[in-house]
Amino acid sequence: MIEESFAQVIGSFAAVCTTIAFMPQVHHSYKTRDLSGISLPMYSIFTVGVALWLIYGLLKHDWPLILANGITFAASLAILLLKIQEMRKP
Repeated sequence: MIEESFAQVIGSFAAVCTTIAFMPQVHHSYKTRDLSGISLPMYSIFTVGVALWLIYGLLKHDWPLILANGITFAASLAILLLKIQEMRKP
């Protein structure tokens, strides 16, 4: 029982850390619109991976996974769309 609670705390803290760590990139990308250092293939694969983690969390009813990956998916998708928009400019 204690081990399961400890695992939940660790998982929740990990989810908060990885989600927060991603936010400066989102802010910088949105503010400067400079996505020249962003790899389209990497962000595409990353966004799909985060979406799959979100689906996994939903299937398992795991709230730390759902919240963290829901937020990260939205942020990643925003960067991905900005990158695609940047690439379409002449």
